[in-house]
Amino acid sequence: MSKARQIHQIDGPFKMQHGTLSNPCVAYETWGDLNRQQDNTILLFTGLSPSAHAASSDLDQAPGWWEQMIGPGRPIDTSMYFVVCINSLGSCFGSSGPASINPETGQRYDLDFPVLTLEDIAKAGHEVILSLGLTQLHAVVGASMGGMIALAYSVIFPDFARALVSISSAARCLPYSISLRSLQREMIRTDPDWKNGNYDPDQGPDSGMRLARKLGMLTYRSPQEFEQRFGREPTAEESDDSFGINFEVEAYLESHANKFVGSFDANCYLYLSRAMDLFDLADHGGSLANGFERVGANRALIVGVKTDVLFPISQQKELAKGLENGSREITFVSLPSIQGHDSFLVDMDRFRPILCDFFNCSMNQPGKLKSV
Repeated sequence: MSKARQIHQIDGPFKMQHGTLSNPCVAYETWGDLNRQQDNTILLFTGLSPSAHAASSDLDQAPGWWEQMIGPGRPIDTSMYFVVCINSLGSCFGSSGPASINPETGQRYDLDFPVLTLEDIAKAGHEVILSLGLTQLHAVVGASMGGMIALAYSVIFPDFARALVSISSAARCLPYSISLRSLQREMIRTDPDWKNGNYDPDQGPDSGMRLARKLGMLTYRSPQEFEQRFGREPTAEESDDSFGINFEVEAYLESHANKFVGSFDANCYLYLSRAMDLFDLADHGGSLANGFERVGANRALIVGVKTDVLFPISQQKELAKGLENGSREITFVSLPSIQGHDSFLVDMDRFRPILCDFFNCSMNQPGKLKSV
């Protein structure tokens, strides 16, 4: 049955790629029920900022970040599947991260938290799967950073997930997206209130976080959407500030920045952002080709958006081609959504049928790269 947020504590030391945590916690939520064979689980990893609350449930009726995708009769049908969504290790929504208390010191980890990698997040998620007594997954799913974690999971644990779904993601980040995130991190770290990571949680680097979020929103959406949605529309109220907000698009960025401040810990943001940049599938075998060869899923769905500037469609094509090995069933979908990278969160009319077909219909071209 569906459950609100749960916490799994990993007993003993948890070895990461660059350090060790003592008895870390991993937050997660579940929806649906296990079948008799215990092989209907879908493991879901999130993007950088969401919690594990992907959908509402009887115990937590607040809408989730993927509300229209998960539930009875929805594309990820919880009358058929048991869904487990993981809050990333390093985040600030229940899982251990820089904002957590270090049991060895009784203080926040802050920058004493070990360098984080997406492989660490995948392994922490796997600890939850083992705690549930599972030995097989129907699929591992992720969008954006979550897609990279799902890919890492399928490489590290090739015998668990029979299928892989990667949405608006990549085998590794391009220099352009790395440079954007580097600038976001610099905005936070140069805020005087960051205090080298030792800030008071109630008085954090709000200015840096606001600027980082504004830049992030520019990378999450597309110029085409901004043109159609805002144009050069002025704000309803004139600003007394000569350099204040004069256009609706500026007000949009300001609103999203203000919502983000106080809802996400700055150090957690820094760690997760850097973890994205550090990930490279070529680290698993010495080359991308070897990394793709280690992916255990026998089915894959790769979805990209033509207006995505953060993870461009060329990277989705690279994923689909790289996974093609003559026996793996692959579907590659390129969507014309204008909402850019965030399309998987808002353009449900295009995304719902794709996920529905993959999870509820059998593919008829085994071993072929099927483009839609």
